[in-house]
Amino acid sequence: MTPKESVSRDATPGADRSGDSYLPEHGNGGYRVLHYDLDLDYRVVSNRLAGRADITAVAGQPLSRFTLDLGQFRVQDVRVDGRPAKYSHRPDKLQIKPERPIGVGDTFRVAIRYAGKPVPISGRWGNLGWEELTDGVLVASQPNGSPSWFPCDDQPSAKATFRVAVTTSSPYTVLVTGDPVLRRRGAGSTTWVYERREPTSPYLMSVQVGRYELVDLAVGPVVQRIALPPALRGDVAHDFGRHGEIMSALQRLFGPYPFREYVVVVADDDLDDPVEAQGMAVFGRNHVDGRRTHERLVVHELAHQWFGNSLTVADWRHIWLNEGFGTYAEWLWSGICGDLPADALAAHWYSWIAARPRDVIVANPGVDRMFDPLVYKRGALTVHAVRKRIGDEAFFALLRAWVAEHRHATVTTEQFRSHAQRFAREPLDDLFAAWLDNPALPPLPR
Repeated sequence: MTPKESVSRDATPGADRSGDSYLPEHGNGGYRVLHYDLDLDYRVVSNRLAGRADITAVAGQPLSRFTLDLGQFRVQDVRVDGRPAKYSHRPDKLQIKPERPIGVGDTFRVAIRYAGKPVPISGRWGNLGWEELTDGVLVASQPNGSPSWFPCDDQPSAKATFRVAVTTSSPYTVLVTGDPVLRRRGAGSTTWVYERREPTSPYLMSVQVGRYELVDLAVGPVVQRIALPPALRGDVAHDFGRHGEIMSALQRLFGPYPFREYVVVVADDDLDDPVEAQGMAVFGRNHVDGRRTHERLVVHELAHQWFGNSLTVADWRHIWLNEGFGTYAEWLWSGICGDLPADALAAHWYSWIAARPRDVIVANPGVDRMFDPLVYKRGALTVHAVRKRIGDEAFFALLRAWVAEHRHATVTTEQFRSHAQRFAREPLDDLFAAWLDNPALPPLPR
């Protein structure tokens, strides 16, 4: 891991450092968060958020102080185990010094009150996190936008459970990644409470606020709902009309859907790309045209519930495990629904890659290229190459076992290589070296 400023064994900054290799300024060391309990009061018109975060964590080492990631808010109070704590805050880090040191293995609770106008985290990928819509809010935090709305240990491997309560004006619907447990109407405002019981990375937590109509998306054992602007009801019904079939197909291929519910949100604004969160996907109104033009994206975002959300990369350098599998799910669905089969799509995208510079290493593309289309398409070709090498029966058994064995955990490229080898009769080292470790383009898998 790349060194980063975080926690200390002996109150000396830097004595123990941890975090993501691509985003070393995010994430913190020395402890592990078990649970976040967030109570948020949000005023849509003024874009003002008042929050209380109760964070339960366990110390991995003696802590005389520790840090959390938090954006541009005014911190009003910090307490550790009920006692006032000293703290300092700059726009990216909240450093906390408890009244008493915390012992290794101790479980401790941090209560933080904060307020302000939430603004996205700006960076090389644009604005991420809490973002105002024309009339409401969208939260899309991948990879480092979570501190825009709550204090957290912002690294993909830092999974925890969540309870999130959001109070806002009653005309608005609030969707949070999690299972709905309570809705309480007051005088002009409504409180919505959700629980995320599965271990979840902070970047996969999301809040959506808008004037939405909430309807069933499909009938089946998995609850599937969609929140949409009423004016788009007709086009949405067609464009997402095969969602139940897609869900059933992906479950046959990958194993049971890993959460209790799946919610699709169609924002009443245009978005550059759809985004996934834990048990949720968010599309823009521009992704709805009544012709199923973007159905492959519907498949891609749903596939991320297995590859990316239940199985989350331990470090952003392994991003191909999310995007390669999400892209390959598109190819699989294409064949199932009677369009081009995976072989044809593999040949098409192979030609597309061959016409471009060979300058990306899929297993470690670098922070500037982690969302490069080459990672997506060549990652999918890597998956296809494994399938062609070991055969369909072994390949789909491999996928289902990969998902089942790492359910709600974190994964690495090295783990996948070892896992795949269990289902192969011959070594796969050459295949992975060619497709993942070398920028040169290997022959098309046949």
